[in-house]
Amino acid sequence: MPELPEVETVCRQLEPELEGQRIERLEVFDARWARPARPKKLEAEVSGRTIRGLGRRGKYLLLVLDRDQTLVMHLRMTGNLVLVEGEEKLDPSEGMRLYEGERSTSERHLRARFTLEDGRELWFTDPRRFGEAFLIDDGNLATRFERLGLEPFSDDFTADALGEIAARRTAPLKSFLLNQSGVAGVGNIYADEALFRAQLHPLSPAGSMRSEHHEALHEGIVAALQAGIDGGGASIDDYRDGRGERGSMQNEFLVHTREGEPCPRCDGTVARTVVAGRSTYYCSGCQVRLRRRRRPARKSP
Repeated sequence: MPELPEVETVCRQLEPELEGQRIERLEVFDARWARPARPKKLEAEVSGRTIRGLGRRGKYLLLVLDRDQTLVMHLRMTGNLVLVEGEEKLDPSEGMRLYEGERSTSERHLRARFTLEDGRELWFTDPRRFGEAFLIDDGNLATRFERLGLEPFSDDFTADALGEIAARRTAPLKSFLLNQSGVAGVGNIYADEALFRAQLHPLSPAGSMRSEHHEALHEGIVAALQAGIDGGGASIDDYRDGRGERGSMQNEFLVHTREGEPCPRCDGTVARTVVAGRSTYYCSGCQVRLRRRRRPARKSP
C-alpha cells in the first residue's frame, strides 16, 4: 500500500500540474530516501531540471526530466507525493491545513521537497521511511524494470498471457498476485478484491487454473484496479492523493477488511486468513478452492 490505483491516481492528478515546470530546488531531508546516492549529489542533479511528464510502472512513479533522465520514486508502505500551493500549506500526513508559522509540525514526516518555479512545492512524506527515489538514464529504464510483470491495462495483459504466467506455479493465488514479476502493481488490497470478483479461493494453487479461470481472474484484476482508480485510491491508513485528500475506495471494498460481514454475492460470510504474511479476506461460500493439477505420467519407452 499504495498499490497501482493509488499511484495511478497521484500520477493523473499531478501530471497536468507538473508538466513543463522547472524544479528550482530539490531538498532531501532523509538520506534513506536517496540511498545509495548521497543526498547532496541527488539534489544537485535534480535541481534546475525541467519536468517533461509524469508516468507509472507498476507501483513506481516516474518523474520524467529533461536531458533524457527520470527520477523514479516508490511510495512503499506509507509514502505520499503531494502538491502544496499558496501560503496555506497542507500537511499530507494528517490531512490538516497548516499555515507558515506551523511548518515545523507539518514537516515531521517530510523526506524530500521540490520547489517549483511557480512557487508551489511538491512534498514526499513518509512516516515509516521506506519510500525511495533514484535518478536513472531513460535508456536504462527497460533494464531496471525487466523483472516487473505485465501492466494490467496494457494490450499484452490477456487471459492467455495470465495463464502462461501462472502455468505450473504451485504458490497460492494470493501469493502469485502479490509477486510483481507476474502482474505489476497488484498488492494486498486489490488481490483480495480481484480474487473475489473471479470467485477463486486465495489458497488455490496458481497452476491449478483452467482457461475459464484465467478469463475470470483477468477480468477480476482489471475490474478491481479500475474500481480503485475510480475511487481515487483507498485511504485505510496513510495514503493521500496528489492533493492531500483521502481516497474513497475503502468504502467500496467487496471483501477486504470486511471479516464477519455478509458476502455481497452469496449467503456466506467474509472470512480472514493469512497468506504470505498478509491478512487475506475471502468468502468461503462462493470462492472456489481449486486443487493442484497433476502432471500427466510419463510413458515408458
